[in-house]
Amino acid sequence: MSSTKLNSDGVLLFEQPFARVPYENYRKVFRATQRNIERELGNVQTVSNDLLKRFKSCEVNLEDAAKSVDGMIGRVENLKRKLSELQDTAGKPTLDVTRERLQHLMAVETLQTTSSLDFSRWADTRLDRWLVDWALRTGRENTARTLAHERNIETLVDIDLFTDIRRIELALSNHSCTEALAWCSENKTALRKIKNTLEFELRLQEYIELARDQKKQEAMAYSKKHLVSWQETHLPQIMQAATLLAIRPSTMCGPYRRLYDDSRWVDLIQAFRLAIYNLNSLPTEPLLNLALYSGLASLKLPSCNDRSSHNVDCPVCDPSINTLAQEVPFSHHANSTIVCRISGKIMDEDNMPMVFPNGQVYSREALEDMAAKHNGMVTCQVTDQKCEFSALKKVFIS
Repeated sequence: MSSTKLNSDGVLLFEQPFARVPYENYRKVFRATQRNIERELGNVQTVSNDLLKRFKSCEVNLEDAAKSVDGMIGRVENLKRKLSELQDTAGKPTLDVTRERLQHLMAVETLQTTSSLDFSRWADTRLDRWLVDWALRTGRENTARTLAHERNIETLVDIDLFTDIRRIELALSNHSCTEALAWCSENKTALRKIKNTLEFELRLQEYIELARDQKKQEAMAYSKKHLVSWQETHLPQIMQAATLLAIRPSTMCGPYRRLYDDSRWVDLIQAFRLAIYNLNSLPTEPLLNLALYSGLASLKLPSCNDRSSHNVDCPVCDPSINTLAQEVPFSHHANSTIVCRISGKIMDEDNMPMVFPNGQVYSREALEDMAAKHNGMVTCQVTDQKCEFSALKKVFIS
């Protein structure tokens, strides 16, 4: 029972992005609502104060006052309509997604063992989510959508987020910063909190493109408008960029050649991806990869790299998986467990290890079964040495 007891805390370690993404989406809805309220009610407050001043100075005209009041009522009604539309189109769907995801996570806390049918179903859904995540990160959007639809898990995966990421990355690969700058504007406060400088790098790239096209007047105006505000933290880069106006793109001078190099667009794509992953608490690796690495790290032993000692029941020893396992550390076991390479079963006091004359060890059950099929003869799986079962000796491990 203890070996199948569910460690819910360990399961939930992987699920922070699962709950964080809809939370971040609703924060955007909240900020949009806040901006609408501040703008419209601010205008109403201004008109109201102006009307109060005119009333106190006896300069108010009843007809003008009625028009002002009607205007304020119209603004409030317009605000109500905007907020209602925002709630219907973005707020409610995001809350529904958040609710479904939290319910999905709460289901784990009610489960007791990993051998239960309910946990198997939950784990299957989790695997489907990880497969969709992997497909989205590797550009297989159609595959991700098809799998999500077939498994009915659209609300449990972040297709819209990765579609947005793909759209902005495609624009950057086409040498356009417009979409990425719009994203930076939407997330300005969050980016400032984590001290991310993606916006500066995008602005610098737009300036570089103006310098590349020899549009010097436009470049100087752009620098004053968008780069000077960053001088407290990026003055050396700004000064170096200013020199580009006197240097052609064909220069062989290292620092300026790097600024003109098209590889900067690849760096911008990576910087954008890292920024949006950080804001949504997404790991840089697919969740499927991380789960595989964790599992392999808990199983990997030095013997897994020795072909002569491969275990048929060990996933790490499988040639197709062993390549992945090369990148993970060996597992740490306070108490060693000896597994028979013939049967894959653990050798203990009920299934004693038996040693061949050549020193190779196998389980008693596997060797007894082999002897029963071959008239009392057993064969070493490593060296093909044959001997009678009676020639084997028991091994006692202290």
